[in-house]
Amino acid sequence: MHNLKELKIWNKAIDLTVDVYKATANFPSDERFGLTSQSRRSAVSIPSNIAEGAGRNSNKEFNNFLGIANGSSYELQTQLVISNKLNLLSNDLLDDLLKQIDEVQKMTFAFQKMLSNK
Repeated sequence: MHNLKELKIWNKAIDLTVDVYKATANFPSDERFGLTSQSRRSAVSIPSNIAEGAGRNSNKEFNNFLGIANGSSYELQTQLVISNKLNLLSNDLLDDLLKQIDEVQKMTFAFQKMLSNK
């Protein structure tokens, strides 16, 4: 088991999730059950799966949950690009969020590699 609060990747994913909530706060109400909900659920899934994996009993299980978190990050990336193309999200905000996602993805990959080598 890992100390969740000390996991840099979990903290970065929490920050990303908060930023996604802020970015989608002004989406039109007709998107409440569409891109707003999907983007937020994908974002929440990232730190949630990191947390669930950290609480598991083996590195193999943790690695699996990191893979799920990574999949959610790609899902979020896609939803944000679509939001930008629909003019719901500015280019600057999209760029910032994509940089955060990229950082989390790189951290996830490196963490998975480290866990596989243990």
